[in-house]
Amino acid sequence: MFGLFKKFKDGFAKTVAAISDQTAGIFFGKRIDEDSLDELEEALITADFGVETTQEILAEIKQAYTADKSLQGKQAAEIGAAVLQRVLSGAEGSLTAADQKPTVIAMIGVNGSGKTTTAAKLAWWLKQDGETVTLAACDTFRAAAVEQLKSWATKLDIEVVASHPGADAAAVAFDAWQAAKARDRDYLIVDTAGRLHTKGHLMDELAKIRRVLQKNDPTAPQHRWLVVDGSLGTNSIEQAKVFHASFGLTGLVVTKLDGTSRGGALVGIWRQLKIPIYFLGLGEKAEDLQPFSVENYAKAVFGLGD
Repeated sequence: MFGLFKKFKDGFAKTVAAISDQTAGIFFGKRIDEDSLDELEEALITADFGVETTQEILAEIKQAYTADKSLQGKQAAEIGAAVLQRVLSGAEGSLTAADQKPTVIAMIGVNGSGKTTTAAKLAWWLKQDGETVTLAACDTFRAAAVEQLKSWATKLDIEVVASHPGADAAAVAFDAWQAAKARDRDYLIVDTAGRLHTKGHLMDELAKIRRVLQKNDPTAPQHRWLVVDGSLGTNSIEQAKVFHASFGLTGLVVTKLDGTSRGGALVGIWRQLKIPIYFLGLGEKAEDLQPFSVENYAKAVFGLGD
């Protein structure tokens, strides 16, 4: 648990800095005052936590400050983290296997979200957990994506089913499912084509992949996860809405949180859509894909913990 929290804290360094730098050490070594509360409000809004969540955090800190004018910054941080944990109650996704193998996870997202690398990292994470995995290179729309996934698969020693660039993505998904079934794999991870949520033909392709998979297993894909670039801030909420309406999302993976000060957007997605968050991308290495923990997230944002 210590190592996991350290990864969260390291990965969220810039998010923490976006708050603590602007508040000039509000959380540690000094008392709270009216000016510091104003600075905290600005920091939370800038980090894309949204008006509603920001107001809830400030309301509880102000209530404590009214009751005790000697309220210390660390106490305020602990209050803020507790509110954030309450807001995100139920947001942790818990991966469950299907009744029959393979359990299919379809990875969805726009180009540049880190979807393909996330698919590979997820396969590695499952492998470390003792599961057997097959990757399906169904992002045939972008030639480099197939080679990218194959490269990751070679590096991580993960089986991958792929075809030539421009091949029918649904046919690749069908073949990958058949291969995973024949080899008794626990999971099949399908990397779909990166697409703008406004591109109708690519959204239609998602539906086709789903129909073809269901010829093998009527319940597939059991998991439909949207990979969201955390640096996009509130724009990611609009993406999630459209993909959810079109494909019925069952989970989120939020990436690129190691290089952004806008790590609060996932709170807004959870509040509006109640789609559970399974993993966070906190770096470039395979092990930098980490299971989402509400407690660790809240502590890291407010600079708490070891």
